[in-house]
Amino acid sequence: MQSNVLVSIIGGLGGMFGWGVSDFLANLAADKVGHNKTLFWSQVAGLVTLGLGLWLVAPTLALSPFLISLVVFCGLAYTFGYLFFYRGFEVGNVSVVSAVINSQNLFVVAIGLLRGQTLSPFQVVALVLLFLGVFLVSVNLPELMSGKISLTKGVKETIIASVLFGVFYWPLNEFIVEQANWLLIAALTKVVALATLSFVSLWQRKSLAVAKSTPKMMALLIGVGVLEAVGVMGANFGVAYGDGVIVAPIASSLTIVTVGLAMIFLKERISRVQVVGIGLTIVGIVLAAF
Repeated sequence: MQSNVLVSIIGGLGGMFGWGVSDFLANLAADKVGHNKTLFWSQVAGLVTLGLGLWLVAPTLALSPFLISLVVFCGLAYTFGYLFFYRGFEVGNVSVVSAVINSQNLFVVAIGLLRGQTLSPFQVVALVLLFLGVFLVSVNLPELMSGKISLTKGVKETIIASVLFGVFYWPLNEFIVEQANWLLIAALTKVVALATLSFVSLWQRKSLAVAKSTPKMMALLIGVGVLEAVGVMGANFGVAYGDGVIVAPIASSLTIVTVGLAMIFLKERISRVQVVGIGLTIVGIVLAAF
């Protein structure tokens, strides 16, 4: 196995498990304090986590004005991508939104191929299986076929989020971490996110304070932030030393982690179609190594 392929898979798995567990906890927190507050305070916890990493590694902090401007733009795409994505969850059906957001990978793969990254025949099959597997896990097919849910609510917001993530955040982030320390870039992205969320809060005249916060709630928000930071670090490490065309689809398979945790802790039942989807996703991850 080529070293860059191994690094890509490891980085993608880091993103998959970090973001998968983080999203599971974020849904629990958002039900109590709202998505905006959950996103803001999780970013604070994530920045502290990355700050500790920077303190231990002590990388060079020198960045050119050009790279700084790209980091700011990338951070804006990351922040507004999350805001539109969470808005899609608020107004739309979870299964539809979860499926549509994965269209970001089509942009990532297309841009990666245009940049000269290559895929083996096995990896092409792997990506197809990943896309199909995540779709089957995300979408409640019986509800879709019965017409009980709307296919339009939240889709517009989620498509915007997919473009922000797939066209701007992922490709730009990959270019930046190829030029600078991946841990530093992850931390700076969160600084931009916090500044942007603070501005949006002031603009909307909405407080980001968590009223009557309990130790349990604070632990939940910290858990969301730390695990999301793990996802970011895994993905950034993968694209810094591997290929984003492999990292992004694997990292975006986080749905199977979230569904698995819901089965274990919330006792949710999954359909046979979702079981097939989980199986296809796992096979896709394995095939990506060849």
